[in-house]
Amino acid sequence: MKKAEFHLALPCEDLEKTKNFYNYKLGAKLGRFTDGWADINLYGNQITFTEAGDFNFNFKNYRLGDQVLPSFHFGVIIDVETWGKLYSRLFSMDIDVTTEVTFFENKVGEHLSFFVKDPNGYMVEFKSFKDHGEIFTA
Repeated sequence: MKKAEFHLALPCEDLEKTKNFYNYKLGAKLGRFTDGWADINLYGNQITFTEAGDFNFNFKNYRLGDQVLPSFHFGVIIDVETWGKLYSRLFSMDIDVTTEVTFFENKVGEHLSFFVKDPNGYMVEFKSFKDHGEIFTA
């Protein structure tokens, strides 16, 4: 099967701040856009942000091992070199990176993970698996 990219559409409060965060801070490419929406190319995956003004979004949490994580988040799986470069980039810009951790250490599915919050309050996760072939392994 050919690799499939994902598409995710989300509301945002401020389109310019959202474009700035993803393009300049995360290094993602800006795709097509209008005054009311923008496509972001996040490692070959399409996120469309539509300016929606104020909206209420409560993060509910869950526990994975010793970590408390937001139950609503999205993310991308990248190689360890890209993961390290992005982590260092965000750290150098003094962007709040949360929950930098290794999950399932020495087990099937071991991966590095960190979260950042975008200007809309969405939590974005970046993962790097020790063995890419274990992404869906139970």
